Amino acid sequence: MTFVVIETGGKQYKVAAGDSIKIEKLSGDLKKGDAVTFDKILLTDDGTNTVVGAPYVAGAKVQAEIVDISRHPKVEVVKYKAKSNYFKLRGHRQPYMKIKIAKV
Repeated sequence: MTFVVIETGGKQYKVAAGDSIKIEKLSGDLKKGDAVTFDKILLTDDGTNTVVGAPYVAGAKVQAEIVDISRHPKVEVVKYKAKSNYFKLRGHRQPYMKIKIAKV
């Protein structure tokens, strides 16, 4: 099984061809159906040969297609102090992109 480890959005993902993953939203004017190329490849493995980058593998690329652009469910952040009439409630929805790996 061929897989690679890519870095995007400050996180690392182990992916193979045909995988669908949710990543941090990429900057730029990207929309559903666009092709994306990742060049920050940390590790490649084809079953017999493993290449570890220092810090990245030279010449390696991963091509993917954007399947969906949306936001995660709301996370509520509550600050509360008893007996002092202090209560703050804030909500946050983190944007993400769902991508499908086309070619490793």
